[in-house]
Amino acid sequence: MITKQTSCNSRRRLFLKYSGLLGLGSVAGSLLPVEHAEALLFHKKEYKVSNTRLAMGTYVAMTAIHPSRDQAEEAFGRAFAEIERLSKIFSRYDASSPVTELNHSGRLKGMPVEMQEVLDRASEFHRQTDGMFDITVSPIVDLYRHCRADGREPKASEIEQALQLVDSTGLKMKDGTIRFSREGMGITLDGIAKGYIVDRASQVLIGQGIDNHLINAGGDIKTSGSAARGRKWTIAVQDPRKERAYPDIIEMGTGAIATSGNYEVYYDREKVFHHIVNGRSGYSPLLSASVSVIASSVLEADALSTAVFVYEPDLGLNFMNQRPHCECLIVQRDGQVRTSAGWYG
Repeated sequence: MITKQTSCNSRRRLFLKYSGLLGLGSVAGSLLPVEHAEALLFHKKEYKVSNTRLAMGTYVAMTAIHPSRDQAEEAFGRAFAEIERLSKIFSRYDASSPVTELNHSGRLKGMPVEMQEVLDRASEFHRQTDGMFDITVSPIVDLYRHCRADGREPKASEIEQALQLVDSTGLKMKDGTIRFSREGMGITLDGIAKGYIVDRASQVLIGQGIDNHLINAGGDIKTSGSAARGRKWTIAVQDPRKERAYPDIIEMGTGAIATSGNYEVYYDREKVFHHIVNGRSGYSPLLSASVSVIASSVLEADALSTAVFVYEPDLGLNFMNQRPHCECLIVQRDGQVRTSAGWYG
């Protein structure tokens, strides 16, 4: 549940007051050191315990409100171990990962059940978003990256050639085996796997009795229960320009929020070519600077924030207004902030 606070200024004061204490918000990860742990006693029956580590190529910060510091710290250890285990499955840059094997050989037998789950959900989102979410854009992203290494922009002919390899219907899955229908195809799960991993880490914490917690993995955020003294968790939406003029600050109980932006990974100074790609055109969308989506799971918020970024803003808002239990905030490239009908901020 999200509640609206009284004014913009009061929201900002509240966030600045508590962000240092609670380690919250989609910007909080960038403010913390790589290895950071602390435990604060609020009163006799409540510790705020936090731990921040480098994982999944970003800062992952966990905060728990719990009577036992030791129990919370042990649960963090198990949750970070789960993150590490799952990261080895989904990474495109780990030579031994199943995703790398699939992209290299075009076929993978004995697919891990976690990978099957993520691919099934990716296929659902591809259908539901009319192709705006597409995990087969890897050849285009790889082209962008290679051109950046060469110090140049990709040519239109190169993009057109890579675009011939983008086709989610070319993923053939049966009995734990997946293969590509065409040589040269590839997948990237960057727009969905991190959300899945954060959800799984949250499940580990709950399984260890840590019901009140927040996990922030570089802007992919899962909240559960309540923050200190029964308050809601305070989340600041990342400013795409990194000027800390937060587009909005919200309060959440149990839920999830993820943000996709052109500021995350880009391949040219003007941010015309970045890691979010329209699988139909072969180019990066230019009308939005960031999209934040609230959903029940981080996996869903992660995938939908990517899809809405690919949509033109009007179409993205129309799509989200028809999707139950989800809301979004779009920061356009011109700085205009737009929200879905049910967004609370």
